[in-house]
Amino acid sequence: MKFLVDAQLPSALCNILVKLDNEAIHVLQLANEDRSTDKEIQNVADSEDHIVITKDSNFYHSHMTIQAPRKLLLISNKVLFELVHTNMAKIENLFKTCDLVELSNNEIVGH
Repeated sequence: MKFLVDAQLPSALCNILVKLDNEAIHVLQLANEDRSTDKEIQNVADSEDHIVITKDSNFYHSHMTIQAPRKLLLISNKVLFELVHTNMAKIENLFKTCDLVELSNNEIVGH
């Protein structure tokens, strides 16, 4: 599969996709880099048969109304919101003694 990763997602996602035997480019590799418009991203994706990976709901609305981009993987913030909501007390507690807190699906670490 071929993917085009949008600007709000890290370019490191491309490395993961490539290691899983896919092709992947990040918006930063396009001519206008992170200044690329949604239309430019859609055009590149559709002309080169890429699936756009994004968190941007504008792509969702465009896909649903005019099928542009033709293929879309929409990443939801729901998990992030749930992680923060569920762990806020622990996060607040860690910041009493730490300057850096790392939050992942599996753990919360204070530094």
